[in-house]
Amino acid sequence: MNCKTLFLLSFFFLAVLSSFAQDDPGAYMNLVNKAEDEANQKYLLYVSTAAHSGRIKKIEKMRQQAIDGIISSRNKSIGLPLYKGDNSLRQASIDYLNFLYLIFAEEYAKIVNMEDIAEQSFNEMQAFLLLQQKTSEKLEEATAKRNKAQKDFALKYNVRLIDDKTEGESKSKKASRVLEYRNAIYLIFFKCNWQYGELNKALDSKKVNTAEQARMALISYAKEGMAALDTLKNFDGDPSLANACRHALNQYKRIAEIDVPKMTDFYLKEENFQKVKRSFDSKPQNNRTQEDVNAYNKAVNEMNAAVNVFNSTSQQANKTANEVGEGYNKADKEFGDKHTPYFKK
Repeated sequence: MNCKTLFLLSFFFLAVLSSFAQDDPGAYMNLVNKAEDEANQKYLLYVSTAAHSGRIKKIEKMRQQAIDGIISSRNKSIGLPLYKGDNSLRQASIDYLNFLYLIFAEEYAKIVNMEDIAEQSFNEMQAFLLLQQKTSEKLEEATAKRNKAQKDFALKYNVRLIDDKTEGESKSKKASRVLEYRNAIYLIFFKCNWQYGELNKALDSKKVNTAEQARMALISYAKEGMAALDTLKNFDGDPSLANACRHALNQYKRIAEIDVPKMTDFYLKEENFQKVKRSFDSKPQNNRTQEDVNAYNKAVNEMNAAVNVFNSTSQQANKTANEVGEGYNKADKEFGDKHTPYFKK
């Protein structure tokens, strides 16, 4: 059988379906839903991939595939006939698919472009996560509007709907809930994680006053974050992500309260040692008193002790911070995999 014959048979089959659907409102509704299948399937696959995969290229590939699927479905919807002159359901489908296209072609592109910038500050990250959440909410609203059009059409033509909520819609709502919860906790974690980075910059630059301000801010953010976690309910009885965040905040707070003062103390002792050394070196050897020698030796001993404390403390603090970051990311990934529904082809 050649391609031309297959095309003619397909066209004939669609014509028969359309003709049949003109006399049966239920069949017409199925025809409209069928036209949307490719868009919905690829849209939900994108949601699943974005939630379960950290591979940016794979996620971006799925976004492009979703756009292609939406265009294909939109063309099918545009080609559908009216039902006895009634364009309401067909137009609702076209409007829904047009909206999906805008979301995937523009909104999700903005999200991809913002991802790198978001790491630069708390405000940028907050804006990035808010855009994610607002986009998810827009998709829910578009789906709800499309479903209302279907219910109105069914009511108008006395079609009994067996199930008002499809499996895809239920999974999409669950995925949105999971995203909102993960984002709320991640923002708490990120604020302390980012502030710890600012603290390290100040320490590396030996800016003691700046480091002290950053240290106090980190303690404040950790306390603020733990209070916020206390107000969040467990997600479907699962406290794992909140617990991972709380552990991270406790560790950041401990580093700021106990470890950082030992490190800033080193810089103060180093500064004092340099003063003593300059004074000691400025005096000719035959003019140095025993008091000068004792003061210099004391400064050397304090400096050596401070170096040892600084090295061991900074190494342990960095090790703890790395473990905290890795532990939180692992907990977030496991939480997402556990609660975000999978959408399969």
